[in-house]
Amino acid sequence: MIHSLFLVNQAGDIFLEKHWKSVISRSIVDYFFDAQNKADSPVDIPPVIATPHHYLIPVYRCNIYFVSVCMTEVPPLFVVEFLHRVIDTFEDYFSECTESSIKENYVVVYELLDEMLDNGYPLATEANILKELIKPPNILRTVVNTVTGKSNVSEVLPTGQLSNIPWRRAGVKYTNNEAYFDVIEEVDAIIDKQGATVSAEIHGYIDCAVKLSGMPDLTMSFVNPRLFDDVSFHPCVRYKRWESDRILSFVPPDGNFRLCSYHIGSGSVVAIPVYVRHNLSWQGGTIGKIDMTVGPKQTMGRTVEQVKVEIPMPKSVLNCTLTATQGKYSFDPVTKVLTWEIGKIDQTKLPNIRGSVNLTSGSSPAATNPTINVHFAISQLAVSGLKVNRLDMYGEKYKPFKGVKYITKAGRFQVRM
Repeated sequence: MIHSLFLVNQAGDIFLEKHWKSVISRSIVDYFFDAQNKADSPVDIPPVIATPHHYLIPVYRCNIYFVSVCMTEVPPLFVVEFLHRVIDTFEDYFSECTESSIKENYVVVYELLDEMLDNGYPLATEANILKELIKPPNILRTVVNTVTGKSNVSEVLPTGQLSNIPWRRAGVKYTNNEAYFDVIEEVDAIIDKQGATVSAEIHGYIDCAVKLSGMPDLTMSFVNPRLFDDVSFHPCVRYKRWESDRILSFVPPDGNFRLCSYHIGSGSVVAIPVYVRHNLSWQGGTIGKIDMTVGPKQTMGRTVEQVKVEIPMPKSVLNCTLTATQGKYSFDPVTKVLTWEIGKIDQTKLPNIRGSVNLTSGSSPAATNPTINVHFAISQLAVSGLKVNRLDMYGEKYKPFKGVKYITKAGRFQVRM
């Protein structure tokens, strides 16, 4: 399975390495650096990099590359899922997964990696079990450990480790019992020059924050469960109940977790929430004109927020002189990326940016126009039309507070110019 794990920052420095079997030299990461140099962006790095004696499977998240090394062929998605589980655990323990937070908690990080993987195979990846095994760091515990020489590792086996629901610890008690569910959908789309949709699909997930006493049994039903094309569940979900009744029945873990991920493919008609009207023309030698307007499309009356437009300009572009009616723009002369941060779109006055693009002297315009990358977020809207019908609780007598929130975001949303 996984032999070693290397953590690489954006500067290309390896700031942490962990070996579960024999020690593998750091020079193996050079193959990853070669692939990184060939890629235009982190998402374009190949998911599996084959070397003469190893396979490298990298994951990029939180501005850190998690590069795992395998000696034999393994299912790549298995490794990718495990690495994401490691990152989620770091975020749960340290409230963020950054280079500085990992360096400040090196001891806890190594203890976690030892428990999560045993001889290269996943062992304990549930947050509830890990928190009973290894106490999350705080100032008091750090001081005590420094003085006494103790570690954060518990001497007692977690209560849920040997039960048939290992994701939930026993004896959970809260004064306020509440369960919150976030239905988050990311729209991946390619829009052509004329504004027609080339391809569009939705990747969605339901994130939960459950703080309920005892051993509650929850059921969640949807108004239109047939929308789901492809679903993956947390181990707590009873799959037979979903197959027969299209109802999610589960005993939830304590705290934050992802209940399910789903995909709605190109077989369904995906609503496109924003449109971009654009024009980039080259007049003669070294000057081009750009004019671009962004507006809401199928948003059910909801406001489009956190709008940001990125255009990777051709390498021959020297600078941009633009005027934006809303937000602010910046042009990076090194990466040649034009960024326009709009914020919230006002439907009565659509944001527009226009001006000139200057090329370096002696160069000619690129043969093809660049692609526009659009980022946005819409609160209280699931663009697929998915809606939670009801949430019921059994097994406990108290009445919990329940809430559902819908968010639509841009995934890889590209508009061709």
